[in-house]
Amino acid sequence: MRQELIRRSGRLAVVMLTLLAPLGGAAAETTLRIGHFPNITHTQALVAHALSRQGKGIFERALGNDVKIEWYVYNAGPSAMEAILAQSIDVTYVGPNPAINTYAKSRGAETRILAGSADGGAALVVHDGSPLKAPADFKGKVIATPQFGNTQDISARAWLAAGGLKITQTGGDAQVVPTANPDQLSLFKQNQLDAVWTVEPWVSRLEMEANGKVLVDDKTSITTVLVTRVAFLAQNRPLLQKLVAAHKELTDWIRSNPEQAQHLAREELQAETHTAVPAELIARAWQRIVLTTDISTDALNAFVTSAKSAGFLRDAPDMGRLIEKP
Repeated sequence: MRQELIRRSGRLAVVMLTLLAPLGGAAAETTLRIGHFPNITHTQALVAHALSRQGKGIFERALGNDVKIEWYVYNAGPSAMEAILAQSIDVTYVGPNPAINTYAKSRGAETRILAGSADGGAALVVHDGSPLKAPADFKGKVIATPQFGNTQDISARAWLAAGGLKITQTGGDAQVVPTANPDQLSLFKQNQLDAVWTVEPWVSRLEMEANGKVLVDDKTSITTVLVTRVAFLAQNRPLLQKLVAAHKELTDWIRSNPEQAQHLAREELQAETHTAVPAELIARAWQRIVLTTDISTDALNAFVTSAKSAGFLRDAPDMGRLIEKP
C-alpha cells in the first residue's frame, strides 16, 4: 500500500512538472505604457487606442504577442511629463514645450523625442465681434490655456510678452488662467473668458458652439511629438524601434484613409470624454492639423525662445541630445 502511494505521488509530480514546464520556459510579457490626450492633435494615438479597444491594435501587431500595451489619458503636457518622470508611463504623445522643459530641468538626463506627430491645430480664439486684435488689446483681459506650462500656455504668454505686455507666471498686464478644455468651453460661453488658446477639437468647438472666432491660427508650429524616458530607451531600444516604425506606418495610413481615421478618432474621443462628438466637428478640426513624423532642432529652438520669454527657462539648453531616433 505504501509503495503504491509512493508510485502515485511520483506520477503526480511528473504530471505537475510537465504542466508547469511551458510556463516556466515562456518569455516574460513586456508592458508598454503609452500616454496621450483626448485631442485631435493626438490623432495617431486616438486611432491606435481605438484599434486596441477593438482587438485590432496596430502597435500590438508591430510589437508582437509578448508585448502588452496599456493606454493612459491626460489633459495636457505637464501631467504627462510628470507621469514620465514618475516612471508611471514609458512613452507619451505630448506638446514640445513640456518635453523641452523636462529635458532642460533634468540637464538632458530624463527625456528624448523619438519622432514628430502633428503640426498645427492650435489657435487663439476670441468672441465673434470682439475688439481684441493685438497683444496690447489684452491688457486687463483673461485668457484661458489648457494647463500651466503646456505648449499653448507658453505660446500665449510669449505672444502677449512679444506684444509689449508684462506677463508673469502669476499675473501681469493680462491674466493667463490654466483651465481644463471642457471648462474653457463653458466659461467662454458664459463670457467669463475673453479668449482661449487651445488645440483641436476645442478650437472648432469654441467656433461651432460658443460663437468663437480664431484670432491667431498657429498653423505651422509643432503641436505634438512622441517622447520616451531615457532609461526606458536604453533598456528597450529594439522595442522602441518597432514602435516608431509602427507610428510612421500608422501616420501614412491615416493620411491615405482620412474618412476611416476620422471615424476611429471620433469613436475614441467619445469613449474617453463620454460625450457625443459630431462627425462635422472632427472633419472641421482635421483641416487644421498636419500629421508628420519629422522633427527638426530649428523648430524646437523656437519653442525654447518662447519658453525663455515666458519665464519657464532661464538658459537655453543644449538641444543636441533631445531628438534621438532609436
